[in-house]
Amino acid sequence: MSLFADLVQRLADLLQPLFHASSSAVAIVLFTALVRLLVHPLSRATARTQRARAALQPKIAELRRRHGKNPEKLRKAVLDLHAEANISPVSGLLPSLLQLPAFFVLYRLFSNSTVGGRSNDLLTHALFAAPLGGRWTDALGHGGLLGPAGLVYLGLFALVAGIATYNYRRTKLVAAPVPAEGEGRVPGLGAVTAFLPFLSFFTLVTVAVVPLAAALYVVTSTAWSTVERALLHKEEADTARRDAIGTP
Repeated sequence: MSLFADLVQRLADLLQPLFHASSSAVAIVLFTALVRLLVHPLSRATARTQRARAALQPKIAELRRRHGKNPEKLRKAVLDLHAEANISPVSGLLPSLLQLPAFFVLYRLFSNSTVGGRSNDLLTHALFAAPLGGRWTDALGHGGLLGPAGLVYLGLFALVAGIATYNYRRTKLVAAPVPAEGEGRVPGLGAVTAFLPFLSFFTLVTVAVVPLAAALYVVTSTAWSTVERALLHKEEADTARRDAIGTP
């Protein structure tokens, strides 16, 4: 963790002439962008898997028609169909899981008063008036909701709420139908799918309870995911349009 602290400190020193006291906050945003850039190939693979899953829906409907009276046979046929298409029901979780170590490193780094036996100087850094090691409750206790630090959190909450609302509407719009129980559905997958549209709103809770540095990571990553999904969706639509034009 001390190595990571040194990296953040050096990057903040490079950014200091431009961003002054908020240079460490900007360094965390850039670090988050780097992590998301490294995970981007998996995000593209996830998008391809989602397209492949959507393409299977007509075949799944046919299997339901043929084996509707035999749930076990239908379940096996649907699972075999996904296996033949190399589609994993948990593939979409990989980009998020691979980001967890970076988040926890930031959380620990800005929660400890010492790093490598030395005083943690990063705790003295801030985003405007809000210390990077502080939490929303600290901001409320020093100036209140509309105090200098409180206004920083209100800005983050407004940003997250806007992103969450957009994601909710888009997820509800493009969500693929989930097979009924016994029709090849992975146990628990239906509940997860139903929960997904609301997931972004829980980012508000995360921002409120973790150190501000970790909250910046979450907000930046959430914003990146939103833009990334929109661009991949546009790319998919453009590809489908070109294929349609080229089809005799």
